[in-house]
Order: sequence, then C-alpha cells, then structure tokens
Amino acid sequence: MPVISSVADKAPQRSFWIAVISGAVILTIGIGARQSFGIFQKPIAADLGVGRELWSFANALSMLLMGAFSPFAGNVADRFGTARTVAAGGILYVAGMLMIALANEGVMLTAGNVLSGVGLAAAGFGPIFGAIARQTPPAQRSIALGVATAGGSFGQFAIVPIASILQNRFDNWHTTMFVLTALSALTVVLAFGLREDHRAGAISPGMGGMQSARNALDEAFRTQGFWLLTIGFFVCGFHVSFIGLHLPSYISDNSIGMSFFGRPISALELGGWAIGLVGLFNIAGSLIWGWLGGQHLRKDMLALLYALRALAFLLFLALPLSWISVLLFAAALGFLWLGTVPLTSGLVGYIFGPAHMSMLWGIVFFSHQLGSFFGGWGAGRLYDLQGNYDLVWWISVALGVLAALIHWRIREQPVERLVLGVAPS
Repeated sequence: MPVISSVADKAPQRSFWIAVISGAVILTIGIGARQSFGIFQKPIAADLGVGRELWSFANALSMLLMGAFSPFAGNVADRFGTARTVAAGGILYVAGMLMIALANEGVMLTAGNVLSGVGLAAAGFGPIFGAIARQTPPAQRSIALGVATAGGSFGQFAIVPIASILQNRFDNWHTTMFVLTALSALTVVLAFGLREDHRAGAISPGMGGMQSARNALDEAFRTQGFWLLTIGFFVCGFHVSFIGLHLPSYISDNSIGMSFFGRPISALELGGWAIGLVGLFNIAGSLIWGWLGGQHLRKDMLALLYALRALAFLLFLALPLSWISVLLFAAALGFLWLGTVPLTSGLVGYIFGPAHMSMLWGIVFFSHQLGSFFGGWGAGRLYDLQGNYDLVWWISVALGVLAALIHWRIREQPVERLVLGVAPS
C-alpha cells in the first residue's frame, strides 16, 4: 500500500489551465451565441406579426430559468463531476437552439428558449467556475476566473457581428439560428476538458471539504455579505439583458448607420458590431478587473465598477446620438460589462471557500438572472407601451448607483469556519 500511495502522489497532475481554457471556449460559444439574440428582435417581430414583448419575454424566461436551475446544476457538478454536467447541459442547450430555429409561432419559440436556458444553467458560469476554482491555486484563482470570463466576451465579439452579417445577408432569422445551433454543438465535446483529478485535488477540511451542502447554505444565509452580493448582482443582470437584447433595436429605431472605408454599414449591422465591441473591450475588462480583485478589496472594485456603469449610461444619454457615441458607449460599457463576474465569484470563493462554490455561486447567479428577466422582458414591455426605451435608460442609471452603495457595505473576510480551519459535518 505505501508503494501504491507513493506512485499516486508522484503521478503527473493536469495543469489547471486545461480547465481554464476549456471553460473559456465553452463560454465563448455559449455566451456568444446567446448574446446575438438581440439582433433577432425586430426580424422575429416582423416575421410573426407580434410586438417586441414576445421575443423579450421568451429570452427573459430563459434567463430566469437559467438562474433558477443554476444552484441545482452547481450542486450536481460539485457532487458528480463538472464534465458530465456541462456535457448534458450542452446537449439541452443545442436542442433548445434547434427548436428556436424551427419555430414559426410563439409557443415553440418560448419552449426553445426554456430548454436552452436550462441547458445553459448546467453548461454556464456556475459549474465551470466551480471546476476552475477547485483546480486553481488560491493566488491565481482571481486571474483564472478572469480568463474564463474573457472567453465569454471573446465569443460576444467574434460571434455577434458575424451573426448580424449573416442575418443581413440571408435576411432569414431561421437560417442564421441554424448556423448558431451547429456552432453550439461544440460545447458538448469541450466539456471533457473540465474533468477534475479528485485523487490529486482533495480539498482539506479547512477549505470546507467536510461541510455538507445544507450547512454551507445555512452559513451563507447567515452572512450579510452574501445577501448584499446577491442583491447587487441583480443590477448586473438587468444591465446586461437590457443592453444585449435591446441596444441593437434601439440603434435600428434611430436609423444610426455608418460607412466603413466606403462600405455602408446598416443600422442592424451596427447594432451587432456594438454588441461585439462590448465583448471585445470586456476581454480586457474581465482580465483587468480580475487582476484588480487580486490587488485590492473585491467589494471596493465592485462598487467602483457599478458607479462607472451608471456614469457611462448618463454620458450616453447626454451626448448627441450618432455612430460615434454608440461605439464609444459600447467600448466603455464593454470594459465594465462582465468584470463583475470574476470579482463576485472570487468574493464568494474567498468568503466561503471553494468546496461548495458552484452551489453558492448558483444562488447569487439566480439573482443576476432575475435582473436579466426584468431587464429583458421589462424593456420590451415598456417599449410596446410607450414606444421608446427612455424610462429603462434612467432605471439603469439609478440601479447602477444603488449597486455601488450596496457593495461598499460588504465586509470582505472569510467566514469563521475558514479562519479557525474547522468544517462542520
């Protein structure tokens, strides 16, 4: 037995960067395809002869279910393995995308969004971040999570503009959706890069390895900072959903086009490029905010980020609307886009430890998706009622200020269990 133990100890361990890169590429495809849904807002409304609320509600419901199932998916991933969980989620996501592509009426359109939302809960941030956090040394965890988050941003930059070009060329949203469905199938194969070496990566009791899921929940619910993080992340979801789903339509409503080296860029294409530019600048933003989270208090960085978001919204409303202001706003918002994710997820891991991080992150993420529901559906509903997005812009400003104040109040310190190095059973 001693010989076997010695051989096991000397067995080569997989680099944590395999999980980071695999997770980043999965998020590149999944988030990129999902963020392109905003360009379908007007084509679907015109094709089905409905207002904007239908597609807005279908997407918002998908985001809500994605958040609702995230804690359960995170718990399943923590207990039975992230690779299997993400692969199963990828299959559901692709099936939902296929239903959307085939839809010719509202029920099937909504059902496809429901299925893809459940799939993304299992193949999204929660399980992937949990696998990365468990395999990454604490000193490098914040930057590793930033790299994974940047993957989603790169997908947004690479996939959304291409989707808008395809939609402009095909002039058929079904065909464009089929292309995105085929691309999304790659996530199932990539899931196996998230396999964990449990032999080498056992978590010590001081990190919470002996703690039950129920005790982990009780501990989190007794911690004020957990609730403040959860409330604050609602704002991020509202902002991301509103911009991702409605900014292209807002640009198209105002007929904001441009010319690129003599080639005319339609308002629809400019909307796609704006969302893509958000993704491009978010690559740098996720990495920089992730790095800042390792140098400064994460809760202070979150407060600063949300305050800057509110300022970006204000300046966009104050400046004359043009293609220049659209692209400047997209770049500024991109830098602040998902920098919240490595900071928030890193803070959850720092306060409670990595053992049940997927489950706890899933709860915080549900709040994000609840915000996404109201940001996506609410904006569509208000547009159909008022004929513009004016009120939603000002709600976004107010929520940014509120989130900044909330995060200032968080106490950034590990729970007593981690400080004492004792885990309840």
